[in-house]
Amino acid sequence: MITRSIALVGPMGAGKSAVAHALGERLGVRVEDLDRRIERASGRTIREWFDIEGEERFRVMEAETLAAALDEGVAVIACGGGIVVRPDNRARLRERCDTVWLDVDAGAALARIGAAIATRPLLAGNAPGERLESLARERGPAYAEVARARIDTTGRAIDDVAADILRILELT
Repeated sequence: MITRSIALVGPMGAGKSAVAHALGERLGVRVEDLDRRIERASGRTIREWFDIEGEERFRVMEAETLAAALDEGVAVIACGGGIVVRPDNRARLRERCDTVWLDVDAGAALARIGAAIATRPLLAGNAPGERLESLARERGPAYAEVARARIDTTGRAIDDVAADILRILELT
């Protein structure tokens, strides 16, 4: 049984949601996908949030959603790729979670995202691979600040990544 939430951070396409579900099943704990929770609560897609309210308002909602999920008890939390841009989120993740940075190269991320790229507001435009690389460079220091460990998921199976996390967090 775990006593602290496990938070997964990292870029789009790193496998945060899939790995969170695998971990939740193995550990028998609640799984929270913050983007899905925001969509359910608001009736808007993430793309709609960005288009209608803008990124800053979305980041406020994201911070509120993280705080609420943590207040509800121990869980495995799949965070959105930009959760680390706000200092208050980074503090929460450091203080209240065992946070793992799932990383992936841009080519593998694009392959995983596939046709769903249209739902990713930060990848709008003609060079999504370059945008993914740019976001990774910008956010890398913030991911490193909150993460207890970094795992490259490029070419790896979900269950193997989940097993690595359990081993790193000494939950096996």
